[in-house]
This record gives sequence, C-alpha cells and structure tokens, in this order.
Amino acid sequence: MAKETLHLTAILPVLFCFAFEGGAEGTVAEVTREVYLMGTRCTLTTFAPDRQAGLQQIETHLRILEETEQELSTWKDESALSRLNRQPLGTPFQAGTTLCRLFQDLVFWQQGTGATFDPALGSLVTVWGLREGGRYPPARELEDARKRSGLRYFRFEPSTCEIVREREATLDCGAFGKGEALDRIRDYSIRHGSGAWLADLGGQIMVYGIPPNAAFWPVHLAHPNVRDRSVLTLRLDSGSLSTSAGSERDLLVGGRRVGHILDPRTGFPAPFQGSVTVWHESGLVADILSTALYVMGPKEGLRWAESHNAAALFLSSGDENGNVTIRASRAFSKRFAYLAASR
Repeated sequence: MAKETLHLTAILPVLFCFAFEGGAEGTVAEVTREVYLMGTRCTLTTFAPDRQAGLQQIETHLRILEETEQELSTWKDESALSRLNRQPLGTPFQAGTTLCRLFQDLVFWQQGTGATFDPALGSLVTVWGLREGGRYPPARELEDARKRSGLRYFRFEPSTCEIVREREATLDCGAFGKGEALDRIRDYSIRHGSGAWLADLGGQIMVYGIPPNAAFWPVHLAHPNVRDRSVLTLRLDSGSLSTSAGSERDLLVGGRRVGHILDPRTGFPAPFQGSVTVWHESGLVADILSTALYVMGPKEGLRWAESHNAAALFLSSGDENGNVTIRASRAFSKRFAYLAASR
C-alpha cells in the first residue's frame, strides 16, 4: 500500500469552499446562485454565452435537484423512498425506472464494500436519535434496531423492478442522495449540451467542463476538525469530490460524542474522527465510497482503496497544535500528483 503522511500547521473548513481564480472574458457570463435544498446550502455556478442563458441553466439544475429530492428524501412523506419504507412486509413495491437503476447500484456497493455502506439503517438512525439531538440507547433497544437494519432485508428483482421488504427496515438517502442528484445534472448536461458548471451541495462537489481562461476549478478541502480552515486546494477538472467527516454534524450527549456516521456492521457510530475525501467521475460512487471508507477508518479504508484503485484521501488531526496527518491512496496521489510535487 502506498500512502503519504504530511504534518501541516497552516490550515483552513466548510467541507468545501469554492473560489474562481480569474474572470471570464468576451461574451461569457458567470452566474452563481445559492439555495437551500437536500438538507444543505447549495451553491451553483455556471458559465454561459450570456446571463439569461446562465440563469436558465441554473434553473434546470435546480429543477433536477428538486425532482431528486422529491423522489428520495425521507423527510417527504410522498417520496418514492418514503412510500417504499411504508410498504407492507412481503408486498412487492413497484419501483420506477430511476429508482430501479439506483437500487441496483445500492445493492452492488453494499456488497462491494463489505456492508460498510448500507443505506437501510433507518432504525439505527432513530435509536441513536440522530435527527433529534442524539442519545445513547439502552443495549436492548440497540440490538432490536440492529435486527431491523440492513439492505439484506430488501428483496430486489431487477428484471421486474420489484422490491419487497422482509423486515421493518427503512432506507435513508443520506449516504447517496447528493451524489445521485449530481449525476442526474451531469447526465442532463451530456445529453443536451451545457456550459461549464460547478455544483456544491455542502460536502460534495461536481464540476462539468472548465471555466474560461482556466485549467481547473480550485476546491478548498477543510481541516477535519476546524471547519473554517482549509488544508489543501485541489485542482478539479472533472468528476466529483465527496467528503465525509464528523466535525459538523456529530452530537454531544452528556459530554459524550455521538457520531452521525454509523457503522452498519456494529450498529454503533464509526469511531474515526477525521475526514475522508473521495474523487470519482460518478457523484454517486464518490458519495457512497466516502461514507464506506470513513466507516472502515484509515487502515482498513486505505487497504480497500488500494485493492479497488479508489482515489481516497484521509485527514486526521495529529495533535493539540492543529497539525494534520494526510494519507492518500495511490489513485488519489496520481490524480492530484501536483500535491506531492509541491511538497
């Protein structure tokens, strides 16, 4: 396994913050809009021949995000995922085309990551109170929730797109919804043509094309524990970067930490307290893998990343002085080779 270790004293987070270096020339217009969608602040930036075209492009992106949220958000009672979660046990649920395709991907990655990614943890999310300020559940409650968690309790038939719940397990899109939404924007852009754009969904970014007079989009990667400090600036020219970290959403209950990223194998919050960033051309894959590798932790996660040629970066807070230890997989070091060259 190849890995890099670096101690940094100068650092800077939000999981990502974006800054465009250099302006557009000629008739190219840069348009940026911020909205609240999918449980986070979304920043959309696009370049187009004129401002009106840029606004239309952003409106299209917003529509795709809203449609994805309407389909996948379990905060919305009539979303496809919410209806599937209410489906009577043993009764087939007829998934639509997009959910059917997505479910195949979820099953593939749940199996491929050794269940460190599992989107069917609704019972565990509830028992740990992750949507309500956090709690430490009694052992009996936790064990009962574990028995009602796991994608293995959803029987899926790809040929008919039917899904059958076999236990009272429920799905949540927290570890894949943003990535799926970004892929839908990208796929629309490929089909219909588009100017360069960047979509920042708070912890995950995707870019399409390159800004005028630039070779990349600069993306600032956050310190794992101090979110208003940036550790690295990555040069992103395609694909998606997804970061999973505990610094923003972890909870404190009676002075004890309750991490918001759960380990499906144990039912407990994952013990790792750093951050994991994954690059992939697919937003869905980047989203899923950043969660799975966070659950694995640096040692197991880097081993998995090396064996699967995954571009992954682990950041860990090294000491009380704010130093950061960086461990990168070979694929990440190759993708962002200038980082090593600059040190």
